[in-house]
Amino acid sequence: MHREDFPMLKQDIIYLDNGATSLKPKSVIAKTVDYYENYSANAHRGDYDISYKVDLEYENTRDLVKEFINAKRKEEIVFTSGTTDSLNLIVNGFFKNYLEQGDEIILTKTEHASNIMPWFRIAGLTGAVIKYIPLDDNHFVTLDNLKKVVTPNTKVISLAEITNVVGDKRPIKEITKFAHENDIFVVVDGAQSVPHIKVDVSDTDIDFLAFSAHKMLGPTGVGVMYAKYELMQNIEPVNLGGGMNESFESPSKMVLKEVPTRFEAGTPNIAGVIAFGECIKYLNKVGMDKIEEYEKELRNYLIEKLINIPHIDILNIEADSGIVAFNVDGIFSEDVAYYLNKYGICVRAGNHCAKLTKDILGVANSIRVSLYFYNTESEIDSLVELLKDKDKIIKEML
Repeated sequence: MHREDFPMLKQDIIYLDNGATSLKPKSVIAKTVDYYENYSANAHRGDYDISYKVDLEYENTRDLVKEFINAKRKEEIVFTSGTTDSLNLIVNGFFKNYLEQGDEIILTKTEHASNIMPWFRIAGLTGAVIKYIPLDDNHFVTLDNLKKVVTPNTKVISLAEITNVVGDKRPIKEITKFAHENDIFVVVDGAQSVPHIKVDVSDTDIDFLAFSAHKMLGPTGVGVMYAKYELMQNIEPVNLGGGMNESFESPSKMVLKEVPTRFEAGTPNIAGVIAFGECIKYLNKVGMDKIEEYEKELRNYLIEKLINIPHIDILNIEADSGIVAFNVDGIFSEDVAYYLNKYGICVRAGNHCAKLTKDILGVANSIRVSLYFYNTESEIDSLVELLKDKDKIIKEML
């Protein structure tokens, strides 16, 4: 689907590592080049024509993001350097001043490091307690299991909408409804969901959302922190400096700009933000519902092929995203990835920055195939053909 738009696919490669980062279409690349060649001025600082054009393009992307996730106000959209930066801003800018001794933070052991480590640090600083939702037999989150760990001390639930190894899609709307009935905040890591499914923050009613441009056809070094407007007022900026203040005269006389500008200190990744707008236009044109449906078809096709290979152990057969994690019996995952690379197939191997997942899956490392709408059944056939012969894999590793 739309493969002709991606210059990288002209190379002799099969790219199956979209969970790590996505390929970029020509229109996004061209938008980046256009900025650098034709109006490469700073944002929100110049009193001249090309700087004004930068401001228009930059803020247009904010409008596009607002519409893409169906936020109520553009002021609820903050540009960051990525999901990790966004989650750290949420944790350190809001919850650091909110959590107290004995308060509970609810996570799962299948979260990415970016949705665990900031919470670990805040728990250490505030005396809050980390608790984990028990998972069902498929390693999925259910509302019933969540209810088992929530107490009157629970203050926040922070979950990936789709996890990066198990690939399960969480019932975020139902979780949020229950959480809000119990005065609990909900933080969502959307790194693996926003690029692949339609995300509607007004419908789910979540309080915070973090995601990255580079996993959804956009440039690296750009992300989004969404927060409800009323909560945004209570987030303390982590970075202070140029562009985010109205005035400063002394430690007691610092006046910050309104949201969201107060969270965007310094010179941002202007070219990246502007190009990000182009990738949102591209995804809207393809259609998020169509992307989700096609990826499920590809995943089912891959599972049907792999399940018939006796030396393949699939770790997440039932997941409903484009993520498939598996191992080849008796062969280290990174050796398999190296073998596939010899034939131009790009997959991820290792712990995938989800080091606690080993407690759930029983293995520390795996091979991960993460699909996107420009992948094909033919590419899956090539992958499966190379995995069929275990002796060939072992022989070529020597």
